[in-house]
Parts: sequence; structure tokens; C-alpha cells
Amino acid sequence: MSTSTAVTTFEFDKATAMAATNSPNTSTMTVDAGFTVGPKPNGGYLLAAAARAAGLSLAKAGSSHQDALAASAHYLWAPDPGPATITTEVLRTGRSASQVRAVIEQDGRRCVDVSLTMGTLPPHGDVAVWSSLAPVEVPPIETCLRLPAVGPDGQFTVAIMDRIDLRLDPSCAQWAAGAPEGRGELRGWISFADGRPADPLSLLFLLDALPPATFDIGPSGWVPTLSLTAYLRATPAPGPLRVSQRAQVVAGGRVDEVCELWDSTGQLVGQATQLAAIRFADEGALAPYSG
Repeated sequence: MSTSTAVTTFEFDKATAMAATNSPNTSTMTVDAGFTVGPKPNGGYLLAAAARAAGLSLAKAGSSHQDALAASAHYLWAPDPGPATITTEVLRTGRSASQVRAVIEQDGRRCVDVSLTMGTLPPHGDVAVWSSLAPVEVPPIETCLRLPAVGPDGQFTVAIMDRIDLRLDPSCAQWAAGAPEGRGELRGWISFADGRPADPLSLLFLLDALPPATFDIGPSGWVPTLSLTAYLRATPAPGPLRVSQRAQVVAGGRVDEVCELWDSTGQLVGQATQLAAIRFADEGALAPYSG
């Protein structure tokens, strides 16, 4: 994760840029309207902003830990595009890991509360000692479907789709044509639309950049994230990332989803689990499914 103040042309770096304040533990940022879903900012984008602020605080404390190894965010209130503050508290600095708490506030209201374990991720190619996970199988990127920012009805805009190049496997994108298959799974390729290379900081955003996997179950309203936990495994190799997102259980107006990112070499570089609120348009019409 870079804490450089150098001028950059990449949209993600501009959107997560921080400015210092008179308080050593508080930074300001502008919540970017280009990283929204409808009128509200994407949760992964806010998590990445909190991680950038955590890295800046650790650098001030003399720690070299700049990568989020693990991060858990609780979304208390959705901020609007515009000025916000991030207050950090360095809980501990250590040799292999450090812990930081970061809180995003807007207009005096606490919006996101994040706990982070920070460290230094290994480079790509660092083979796992053991894993039960295999890279998700995805068709060639040129045969996959890129999702637009504006839906077919033109009434809802997902601005982050203009910031990323998300291409879904056609076999799990039938919901976009009004024919969900009930599997609750999305697969495809993801990268930045402006060519920005993926790095540890951006993985936090990309792990939450897909549409809800519940779109493959049935039409619903907004699916707001209540909590999001991410684990980063390694610095990704250059190139688009394979991505898989699947719903596990929908019950009591809640859904939990799991997302995985694999780099161009087939290495797992990031995982996330989130709990979100959901209400299907017609729950009585949904067919029971157990995969």
C-alpha cells in the first residue's frame, strides 16, 4: 500500500487520497461519487480508504506495516459523496503485525468502524503451504460479458462499474436478462478500467465490487452491507483477477456472501465474507435451492 503524496492519474488513488489535519490521528478525504452504488459509496471502497489511513498512522508511528492482512468493517451509516474524516488509533505495533482501529465519520456521525491487522504481504508466487481451495474456472475474458453502469431500465446507476472492468461468465449472468438460475453464484474477471494495476490496497475494494450474488436467485431491492471481513494473502501478479462470489444462506432478511480473488498465476490473493440485508421482490415465487 502506497502512502506517497505523489500526483497520480488513477481514479482509485484520487478517490482514496488523504489530507492531514491538525490532529495527528485524523485525516480528511472526499468520498468520491465515482465509487458509489446508486447514491451511496461502495463498502469495499470505504474499507480501502480506512486501510490507507491506517497505513499512514503506522508510518507516523515508525512501523513499516502498510498492507491490511485482515480487516473487519461494520457499516453503521452510509455517508454521502463529499467531505469525511477518518480517525485512527494505533492499538499495537509489532514485528510481524500491527493493529489499528479506524473510524470514518461525516457531519459528526460515525459511518464505518474498522479493525485492521496490518503487516507486509508476501510477493506473488509465494506458494501456500496447504490449501483446500482451487482457482475458480472462468471462460476466456474475451468471451465474458462486461456489466454496464446503468441498468436496462435506466433508473439505477452503479458508478463503480465505470471504474472497473468486470466481465462475468455468461453462464452465471442470465439474471441480467431477467432469467436468474437460482445458484446464487457469480464468476468472472475483474480489473480497473483505467489500467491501474491491482495491489494490496485495491484488493479491499475489488473484493466488494461485484453485484450481489443473490441477483442469480431473484430480483431484490438494495442489498446493503452490514459487515465485511477481508483477508489478503499476497501481492497480486500483473493482469486481470479471476473473481468468484457466492451466496451461502438467505434467511431472516439477511444473506452472507463469500468472495475470492485469484491473480493471473492462479494464486489466491484475497478473500472476503460479508453479511448484508436483503428483501426479494417476491419471496413467495422463489424456488427452494440447495447446492
